[in-house]
Amino acid sequence: MDYFRLLPEGCVSDILSFTSPKDAAISSAVSRGFNSAAESDVIWEKFLPDDYKNIISRYASPWVCSSKKELYFSLCDSPVLIDGGKLSFSLDKKTGKKCFMIAARELAISWGVDTPWYWEWISHPDTRFVEVAHLKAVRWLDIRGTIGTQMLSKRTKYVMYLVFKLVEGHEGLEIANAYVRFVNRMSENEAEERASVVSLVEEKVKRRKRNVKLPHNRGDGWMEIELGRFFNDTGDDGDVEARLMEIMRLHGKGGLIVQGMEFRPE
Repeated sequence: MDYFRLLPEGCVSDILSFTSPKDAAISSAVSRGFNSAAESDVIWEKFLPDDYKNIISRYASPWVCSSKKELYFSLCDSPVLIDGGKLSFSLDKKTGKKCFMIAARELAISWGVDTPWYWEWISHPDTRFVEVAHLKAVRWLDIRGTIGTQMLSKRTKYVMYLVFKLVEGHEGLEIANAYVRFVNRMSENEAEERASVVSLVEEKVKRRKRNVKLPHNRGDGWMEIELGRFFNDTGDDGDVEARLMEIMRLHGKGGLIVQGMEFRPE
């Protein structure tokens, strides 16, 4: 017997509010008593971030959903641009935690402004942003991205990634250093001493058997390399910065396309 059908809808809604988005989504398949409650805006609003209305007001283009459930899954499946296209925003489908990607144009890229012989800004068919950064040739590679912890989900462990592609003929990207730091807590020198070794070129490093972090295919046509991790407690830690750098071995580097830096729950 389906005992949940005997419960008042308000009681069922309260039960669902203590579950996960995934559990709420499949509840109607478990019991018809959950069916109407699982579609309730009251339930799905609890799974949305507390500041979702503020985020919606920052959309770069109009975007309308007929229900809170539709809004939730749309944000999970289709990142939206906010703040004039400077950021993309989405939700982790399992937890409802906030994900952000900073557009390449908003990153601090050494020699990336008004130096088209080093970096050029181009359109790309696969990017979610208007343009991406294309590294033509540098000896000093230094890319930074910063976000305020108050924007992120609280009590959440985040991983920060550089999202990129390599073009044919790329060079000098086998080894670099990366770190993540709270700007107000750790100096650049201290962070550099703790930096991890990463590679943007997986196959060459595998052959060398070095102890480095390797890139992964995202499944959307782009690659990503982990730059570091941090725990966002109450969102009161100010800015957090991620950095990819290769400033010690001053050989030529080129063939890198940067879409942005992503801050994603672990």
